[in-house]
Amino acid sequence: MKDVAVLFDMDGLLIDSEPLWLEAETAVMARLGVQWTEADQRQLLGGSLDRSVSYMLARAARPVPPETLATWLMADIIARVRRNVPLRPGARELLASVARAGLPHALVTSSERSFMDAVLAATGLRFDVLVCADDVTATKPDPESYLLAAKLIGVPPADCFALEDSPNGVASAEAAGCRVIAVPSVVPIPPAPGRTVVRSLLDLRADPGGIFPRGG
Repeated sequence: MKDVAVLFDMDGLLIDSEPLWLEAETAVMARLGVQWTEADQRQLLGGSLDRSVSYMLARAARPVPPETLATWLMADIIARVRRNVPLRPGARELLASVARAGLPHALVTSSERSFMDAVLAATGLRFDVLVCADDVTATKPDPESYLLAAKLIGVPPADCFALEDSPNGVASAEAAGCRVIAVPSVVPIPPAPGRTVVRSLLDLRADPGGIFPRGG
């Protein structure tokens, strides 16, 4: 059997961080004189810090320098994660079964390293390879992060199972040539050729051949 690997997104897939991001974004935008909504949050789903900051500044009534807004946002979300970061249903169990199956696995996130490190410290989750926004020149939906993860883990993208919850993430993994399993969180993701869509990580199983829907 040829080697395969599993590449995991983080926000919205393994951790239920979207409510925390909404709280952090709402608090920061209140400082800028603007009411933040869930519709605004959906515009940022699966994107980079730079894109989030640009969008938020375009909405701001009292603009501040981009680096100031970024500092406020990251300080707020990291403080919230350190207090509590709930895992998505089935996350810990699936990661454990991936490890038991002997599958190399990577974390592939568009988040900054400071946030990723805070999440890993709070949850105790472990990966063979870590790829975050600081490691690439272009974040999701660009394929660079998935291509880098596949290179670092030593498995061709076509033999990597990429698990994602957002359209940006799905686009990134598909452009890299990975086998994509979508587990939508905030925004619906339709089935497509070569793409598997499930409702929850609880619907997936791991064996030495990769990740598959239960019963499939």
